[in-house]
Formats: sequence, C-alpha cells, structure tokens
Amino acid sequence: MSTYDVDVLIVGSGPVGATFARKLVEAGHQVLMIDAGAQLSGNYGEHLKNSFLYQKNVDLFASVIRGHLHPMSIAADDSPVVTLDPSSFSYNPGKWPGFVLNNQNPEQKKRDNLGACASTYAVGGMATHWTCAVPEFHPTLERTYKSETYPIEASAMDKLYKEAAALLHRSETVFSDSARHLLVREVLHRAQFTDVKELPLAVRERSDRAKSDAVHWSAADTVLGDLANPRHAPTKGSFRLLAEHQCTRLELTETGDGDQKVTGVKVRNLRDLDEKVTINAEAYVVAGNPVLTPQLLFASGLESESLGRYMTEQPMAFCQTVLKQSLIDRVVELLGRYPEPQKRVKEYIEKQKQKQEEKTPGADPVPFPKGELEPNLWIPASPDQPWHCQIHRDAFSYGEVPPNIDSRLIVDLRWFGMSRPRRSNRITFSSHIKDTFGLPQPTFHFELSDDERKDCGRMMEHMMRVAAQLGGFMPGSEPQFLTPGLPLHIAGTTRMGKDRRTSVVDPDSQVWGVKNLFLGGNGLHPFGNAANPTLTSCAMALRAVEKIKGMLPSA
Repeated sequence: MSTYDVDVLIVGSGPVGATFARKLVEAGHQVLMIDAGAQLSGNYGEHLKNSFLYQKNVDLFASVIRGHLHPMSIAADDSPVVTLDPSSFSYNPGKWPGFVLNNQNPEQKKRDNLGACASTYAVGGMATHWTCAVPEFHPTLERTYKSETYPIEASAMDKLYKEAAALLHRSETVFSDSARHLLVREVLHRAQFTDVKELPLAVRERSDRAKSDAVHWSAADTVLGDLANPRHAPTKGSFRLLAEHQCTRLELTETGDGDQKVTGVKVRNLRDLDEKVTINAEAYVVAGNPVLTPQLLFASGLESESLGRYMTEQPMAFCQTVLKQSLIDRVVELLGRYPEPQKRVKEYIEKQKQKQEEKTPGADPVPFPKGELEPNLWIPASPDQPWHCQIHRDAFSYGEVPPNIDSRLIVDLRWFGMSRPRRSNRITFSSHIKDTFGLPQPTFHFELSDDERKDCGRMMEHMMRVAAQLGGFMPGSEPQFLTPGLPLHIAGTTRMGKDRRTSVVDPDSQVWGVKNLFLGGNGLHPFGNAANPTLTSCAMALRAVEKIKGMLPSA
C-alpha cells in the first residue's frame, strides 16, 4: 500500500501540467503528479526528437510518432472479408450486436467521427513528439467570437503569454540564419506573400550546434526546469512524479452549500494492479488532453451541461513540395540580401564543383552545406484569412519522404483552418463500452458548418498558390485534406467561460460548483482556434496557479 499526503495532485504530465507543477513548487507547495503513461526518457517528459539519430534524419521520427498515437474512436467495420478461407471462424454481426472488435467503437458513426484523433500515453504526453509551434491567439479572431470577449481579459493574457513563452523557451531566431529557411522566405516575399514570418517555436540553440547540426526542442521537461530531474530536491516545496499511475475517478462530496469538493481519487498502479494507492490533497488539477479530461470527469459523475460539448477541431490541408530547379540554380542570387548564408552556400557550391571536376566521390549536387537548418515559417491567421499556415519541414505521422529524394529540397505546407463552438459538436461517453484503459469509451459527433466548409475551399486555394511558388508536389503528398482529428488540436470540451450554463470552468480554470478542482489543457479554449494551442493553454494554467495558491495554506 502506498499513501501520499500532498497539497496538490496533478493528473497529466504534459507542458500544461508541468506549468502547474513548477509554479506551485516554486511557491513552496508539495506537489504529486501522476500519468497513466510510461516514462520514456531520463528526465521527465523530454522531447524524443532531441535524439542524435532523429536530429540527423527527421524522417525516421515519423514512425516514432505513429507508434505513440493511440486512436480514440474507431468506427466499427463489420464488412465481410470475402476472400477469407470459408472454413475460418466468422460470425454474424446481426446476431452479435455491439461486439467490440480490435478496439472499434460500435457507437461511432463514420460520417461525424474525428477518426484520426489520438492520445499519447507517456510522461510528457504529446509534447514528447510535438512540432513545438507556439504562436499566440489572434486577439480579434481567436480571442473574440460573436462580440464575446475572451474569459481572461486582454491585458492579463498579454502578461501570461510572456511568462508562458519564457517557460517554453520560445524563439523566432534559431532558424533565421539558415540558407534553406531564407531561400523559402525570400522566394515567397518576392511573390508578394509579404505576411510570411518566422514561426514562433519552443526551441533553443545548442552550444555545440556548429559540431552537431542540432537544436534542442522544448517539451514538458523544459517547463519543469530542475524538477524534470528525478533526483532533484527543490529548496522549497516538494515534487514527485508517478508514471503508469492512472486516475480512474475523482471522489466528489457535497459541501452543504450546493457545491461539491474532491475528497479523494481512485488510482491504479498499472505496473502492480494489486497495490492500493491512496492520495490525499487539498487541491486537484486534471490536465489531460481534451478527450481524456472530460472522460475522467464523466467517469467521476460530474454533472455539467457543457461537458464534452462546444467541441472544435481544425480542418487541415497538407502538401509537400520539392524545390524548383530554377530556384536551386539561382540560390546564390536569391540569398543576395543575406551575406553570411550566401557566402556559405557559394563556397559550398564551388567546393562541390571542384570535387566533381577532380572526379572525387561524394560531390554534392544540392547547394546547402551541412548544418543549414530546415525552414520554419508561417503566415498568421487573420479575420479575413481564418487559417494558420506553417511552411516548414518536420516529421508527422504522415508525409514521409522517400529515401531517393533529398529531404533538404522538401518543404512541407500545413494549413490549419477553424471551426467555431456549437453545442451539437461534442464527445459523448459510453455507459457500457470501455476503452483500453477501462474508462468510458468516447464517441465523436462533429460536423463543419456551411461557412466553415467554404473557408476550407478558400484555404486550399491559398495553400496551392503558395506551393506554386516553391516547386512541384511530392508524389503521394499532393494537396489534400487530412483525416478529421489529425491536427490533434481539439478544444472546447472543458470550455472556459463566464457563464456556468455554457462552460465547464470559470476564468480561473476552476470547475463550476467544485471548490478545489481545476482543469488545464486545450479543452478549455472557448472560441475555436486556427493557431497551435499549447502556449495559450500554458498561459491559462499560470492564471489558475494564482487562484490555487490563494486557496492553500501559506507555504
């Protein structure tokens, strides 16, 4: 039996949970964090892409991402396998309704599913493999909707954004001197796409980059700081993280004044299911993703009209281009405004030509020398253009580059659209079907409005105009819309607001009617988003920390 008495229990170990943990420990409080996933790195929640191998070949990282994405709701498919040996076992689905095969969800319709929605069960969550894009939400597009302003006032959000950016080591300069980056930016600027900018990223230079050709990607460990080291003992407060410990229920008790209070939790040690785990805390934070957090609240019997509703997700268009021959031939000219990168490229070309003339093996026909980092650019969303555009090169669970095409010539274009909150777009949770971890199976009900579908058409047209300036399409990665849910940017399911009838938490991230329960994560975003949501989620958490500190006894 294991018993833990702490000030705060945090369920979930991604960057948002890490934000709560770091700031509460700095205030002198005792914090326990649990996560159902395993610890995959020496420090808590490191970005796996920082591995030497993946820094050298980012395309190999795509298989890592796929291996860590656990699908949330797979629509049932009872189509007969007509070529199966007739003597093999088969069954009649009509006689066995509701039978769950291979984690399929018989309650899920294909038409309104977010079929690519997935969770990562690991210490650090999806930040173990995320892209690290950390833009702020646009003040009039993403922080305003139907004349309703954001639950957190603009001046407060501006301060919270700065603090969150520091925690994540946000930068817009790490890639700004790369010849590959500058070539793409210059070509697009000359084509009058003047709104192309440096993509804000949670990343920092490595001191040995001249030797390693590597950068350091931020993740939950970055936010935790010294707490990410399991052997670190903070000078104030305390911190402990229990991997593979799953919270299955929050025990809610009436307080006598119409509200409730969390008085305990049910936790399973997934490494030893026979062990009894008891955790006592003054305040509780659930900082899972926008599916797992409402799932736990539903399993705990929380009554909320808005739980799982007002769900938003981003329609997403994608393509990959191979840089034009004409751009590569003119690369020295196109880099004319950037003397140092131009010099590096020019010297490299001359060296490779000399090798070629001398018939030295290994002469390189691509003009980018070793150490030229990938492009990382974006076009911010705006009210007239409500989509966020990333022009870069990274690994995802799709879009792998064949080994016979030089990845230095590839540019990825990812255009993220918007959907707006509606009660009809929601997650429901089954009363009798359980998921892999034994909690109520989620089912999605999601459709785009007519206006949102029209915007998708405009978004695709815009992406193709940008792509046309850069090159031809990679075979298999021509312009396409990806499976709904693939951006993994669901929001709204634990919505923040000022009205408890249309939201789950108040502007301090406290669950309406539950005195000591706080939520964190992308599920809180109330208006939908075009930009990546993590920075805003961390900013919201910083606000909530102040409310929690005020509730706890002085450290």
